[in-house]
Amino acid sequence: MLKIGELKEGDLVLAEYDGQWKEGEITNVDRLDGKVCIPSVEDEEFWYDAKHLKPILMDESYLFKLGFQKQPNDDGSIKYLKGAFRVLLHQPNDFSNFEMWYREDKRHISHPIYVHEFQNNFQDMTKVPLTKAE
Repeated sequence: MLKIGELKEGDLVLAEYDGQWKEGEITNVDRLDGKVCIPSVEDEEFWYDAKHLKPILMDESYLFKLGFQKQPNDDGSIKYLKGAFRVLLHQPNDFSNFEMWYREDKRHISHPIYVHEFQNNFQDMTKVPLTKAE
């Protein structure tokens, strides 16, 4: 279960509505009531508490959704780029042991990471929210 305090506007999560789990982008966070707003396909606002939210495990498809470009390296590693921000996977599709950096801020992630955690690291490092590419 997710903690509402970890979530920010723009974060991607799974939300349960009528027994089905669907990906959604958070548009508002109400920390006082412990809920987040995720609009429906019809742009209706729906508010969810933590028990109706799940994290999404990070994978390459989400890097592409977030606007990253892929650059395979000769040693088998893969670098992903978005502006001056870089992600380096030592093994393809291994998001449990990788590096990310922006200018002099470099981080090594040594555990499986969720999309919202990746987005929050990006925002913490760049001071710019990371949302789905249009």
